[in-house]
Amino acid sequence: MKNKEIFQYILGGLIVAGFFALLILLVLSAVPTENKDLLNLVVGALIGSFSGIVSYFFGSSLGSSKKDQLLNEKNTNTSNPANRV
Repeated sequence: MKNKEIFQYILGGLIVAGFFALLILLVLSAVPTENKDLLNLVVGALIGSFSGIVSYFFGSSLGSSKKDQLLNEKNTNTSNPANRV
């Protein structure tokens, strides 16, 4: 696994964990009125990030990324004269 993929999985996991932790905190605790606007902004940003992660990992983006990677590997192998039989 490449370093970029590892970073993507870790970052995705942290955002998902943060999203659910914030939702649990919202359910279990009362929010002071002076912090409601800031909290709404944070929740909105996390919802956007969460939906992006879900659409990447369960949508067509991951398949498209893997397809592009396979095509690049195929082109690298066929363009290298040492790999020809």
